[in-house]
Amino acid sequence: MWTSQAEVAETAPWGPADEPALVCAEAAFAQAFHYWRGVSGRRYLHSVYTLVGCPALPQANYILVRRYEDGTREALAFGQTKDDAVTLNLAHLRHQGAKCGANEVHIHLLADTAHDRSLVEADLAAAHLRRRAAKAA
Repeated sequence: MWTSQAEVAETAPWGPADEPALVCAEAAFAQAFHYWRGVSGRRYLHSVYTLVGCPALPQANYILVRRYEDGTREALAFGQTKDDAVTLNLAHLRHQGAKCGANEVHIHLLADTAHDRSLVEADLAAAHLRRRAAKAA
């Protein structure tokens, strides 16, 4: 599982599986964005929200994440919101997050079409499975 940047960097020569995206020099924004890397090596920028603080969302990719007190993150589930109703998408995220023990939602809004969102989801999920298998070996 992705549990820390140091563990992943040892097994992934193309870069860390997850890393903070520093897009602003202000300290308040240090954890507002995060990159996750797919099996393709491509980095995907995600907005970070608490499970409870997540806003209603359009169709987008998401990662349900467990963030620990030491700051490490573990990806628990990958998916995409598919409803046209933003409140239904939020209800789905909160329900799925509660079931798997997530306390953060990472949202990727840059995939424009359903096909693009499916490609992003597959890329990120495959990278996660590869890293889990490498760690177990």
